Amino acid sequence: MGPVSGLVLFVMIWAMTFFVAIPIRLQTQGEAGNVVPGTHHGSPARHHLKKKAWITTGVAIVIWAVAVWCILSGKITLADVDLFSRFGPGPVEGRGLGG
Repeated sequence: MGPVSGLVLFVMIWAMTFFVAIPIRLQTQGEAGNVVPGTHHGSPARHHLKKKAWITTGVAIVIWAVAVWCILSGKITLADVDLFSRFGPGPVEGRGLGG
C-alpha cells in the first residue's frame, strides 16, 4: 500500500465514521423548543461538530491502523474478497519469470 492509498483509505474511514457520529446527541430546534423563524423544526439547535470531528479522528485512526495492519500483513488478500472469481486466476506458485 502506497502513501496515497493509505491517505485515501483514512479519508474514507474518517468520512464514514463522521456520518455515523453526526446524529449522536443531536438536539433539534423542535426538541429545544426554540425554533428560529424560517428554519425547520428538525434543524439542529446544538450539534457539537468540532467535538465530534475530534472524536471521529481518534476512532478513524484506530480503525485505519487495524485495516492497514490487515492489508500489509497479508491477513486479508484480494483473493479473500473475490467472491465471484472476477479478478482472474491468482499467481501460480513456483512459476519462474521465463515462463
